[in-house]
Amino acid sequence: MNGSSWWSQDNTFDPGAVNVRSAGSGATNNTVTRTRCRPLDEGQLILGRTLPSLLDNACGRTPNDQAVNQWDDRRWRSLSNQALRQGAEEIALGLLALGGQRGDRIALVMHNSQDFCLIDMGCLLAGFVDVPIDLTQTIENILFILQHTQTKRLVVSNLDLLHQLVPYLWQSSALEHIIVAAVPEDWPQVRTTLTRTSHLADRALPGPGRCLQIPQFLGVAWTPELCSPEPIPPCIEILSLAEVRELGRQRWSVPRVEQLRRAIAPQDLATIIYIASETQRPKGVMLTHENISANVLAAFTSYPQLQPGATEVALLFLPLTHIFARVFLYGHLAYGHTVYLSDANHLMKHLRIVRPTLMITVPRFLEKVYERLLERGKRLKGFDRAVFDWAVKLAQRFQVDQPPQGLYAWQLQLADRLVFRRWRVGLGDRVKALISGGAALQANLVNFFTAAGIPVLQGYGLTETSGVVCYTRGIANRPGTVGLPVPGVEIILAEDSEILLKAPFVTAGYYQAPEADQAALDAEGWLHTGDLGKIDADGFLTITGVKKPLFKLATGKYVTPCPLEQGVMASPLVDYAIAVGANQKFCGMLIAPNRQNLQAIAQIAELDMESPQWWTHPILLARYQTLIDTANCHLPYWSTVRQFRLLDPNHKPQHSLENGGRLPDGQLNRTWASEQFAADIEALYHQRPWASQSFDIPRISDSPNPTCPTHATSLLHH
Repeated sequence: MNGSSWWSQDNTFDPGAVNVRSAGSGATNNTVTRTRCRPLDEGQLILGRTLPSLLDNACGRTPNDQAVNQWDDRRWRSLSNQALRQGAEEIALGLLALGGQRGDRIALVMHNSQDFCLIDMGCLLAGFVDVPIDLTQTIENILFILQHTQTKRLVVSNLDLLHQLVPYLWQSSALEHIIVAAVPEDWPQVRTTLTRTSHLADRALPGPGRCLQIPQFLGVAWTPELCSPEPIPPCIEILSLAEVRELGRQRWSVPRVEQLRRAIAPQDLATIIYIASETQRPKGVMLTHENISANVLAAFTSYPQLQPGATEVALLFLPLTHIFARVFLYGHLAYGHTVYLSDANHLMKHLRIVRPTLMITVPRFLEKVYERLLERGKRLKGFDRAVFDWAVKLAQRFQVDQPPQGLYAWQLQLADRLVFRRWRVGLGDRVKALISGGAALQANLVNFFTAAGIPVLQGYGLTETSGVVCYTRGIANRPGTVGLPVPGVEIILAEDSEILLKAPFVTAGYYQAPEADQAALDAEGWLHTGDLGKIDADGFLTITGVKKPLFKLATGKYVTPCPLEQGVMASPLVDYAIAVGANQKFCGMLIAPNRQNLQAIAQIAELDMESPQWWTHPILLARYQTLIDTANCHLPYWSTVRQFRLLDPNHKPQHSLENGGRLPDGQLNRTWASEQFAADIEALYHQRPWASQSFDIPRISDSPNPTCPTHATSLLHH
């Protein structure tokens, strides 16, 4: 049974064609060509579904005793899809018993876990709006999100996360309850050390109120603009998730849970996901139940020969606080698949144990596997080394869209017996597809892994589109592209090649950010993605660059370059600075020094300015390192500069509108910059920064800047 027929009883959409147009802003009726983008029987657009209904469908059709699995105490702990549904119902009723009302926001600061799945589905079933927060956000931004959404309830995975947030929670005036998912066995005793007695006890709970003690004096060094004008919350009550479930269990009945389901509408707001913006503060993308459920089903029903039930095994290691992993979780639950939850630290071990058939990933993982394979090959000797090198060359010649013929096909079969099958063992030996998203993937990696029997697919989407917009699959797998659209998606290119989208998955806007709405959504309903692209004659989309002042690393993380650049350029030592790193491992920066001011410092330090590359002397570089450290503060660790390079002060290309270095709105043209400074960027990432010098320049470390306050650093990277 394929994915399409699995949902054939629902309303369907003819996915046979998509409009491919070329238009300027507001000129969307200029149709150029109509391109068939997939077989007529592939994929469906299914509207009118809530997210809990996807789980209900699987419980009725494909009950699975191992639907969601979590590594715990050196073993896998399993949760059936029926138990997940039951737990979500109890949590929904328990949250409502605490005084919550439909539409309330509930923030989730949580690791990947069964508890995340339970609380997420419980929130959705109760009609709440959950707000998952990236665990690597700065504490500043986490508190900003809590205040911006006026969150009444905060769920944290464990006490370690809570302890990091406690000194600053006095800033969140709307917060009423904190729910800790995993608590120690002596939880009653531990809680007494965290709380104080209050007369504001919730009547649903026995005993005195358990109000969190917040040491306000620890939060005095807070950013002024974040201080709330509202009074400090009189009581933030702290509970365990088990206690919330018990409240719901006491109230559980078939009529009550059925009433919950009837009260949810597909158009209800389901979640607000905060993403990087052009400033230090993130912006919240609002997504409805139908936005996400329609995207889930369009993506999954268009995947060739996807099987329902426990036959398909998925390993999820990407954070469920992001839309990419969350959409796939819902899809796997809808199909009754078996899901194993992992993380980057345990991924390789879990791959060999779980042996998944499907896994989503980011390009950096595939790059690491590729690099590790080649490194292991270098350690081989004699005949084994010769065979390995021969197999690598065969894989590097492979073209996914050109089936091998003749002698080459026979050579690949031999290489599979001798080499490739060993590579597959490291990934579990039964992977049907590694689906890469979040950033651009090199075409050579797609070809290389597919040649070895490890099919690699690539997709494209944004949080604003609820996840997947396009992806390569089946016979429509063309390396270097992001494939063909899923059902319901219409794509056009503006005059400057910006990708514009329409689909039932597109957000209605950003939470309380009308300026961001106006910038991203035009009057005709097109989402301006800020990405640049091209569409070939067969309808395949290729991402060619970015227009927006953001770029993605190979890890899938967005870098916010403007605050970095503005912070560094505030110094008289700098003419201009350019943050770089699109599709790289980390963010770097090119700095054009102000020659006159730099020379003044060099003269004071009595440096020889006749020597080659005198501007790279450690005394001078230390001044710029200080600028970098200051600019890095208040940004999540992934968006900080880890390596910089000074441009030759004698030859600094100036960027202007006339030479293509600036866009009409005055922003830096990053495509121009990547071409203009290609050699410097190459040196920044692939050479020692100042290889011609006789002295060593210390590399920027991952350790935090000691002058940056704790609340301005990432939660898990203090």
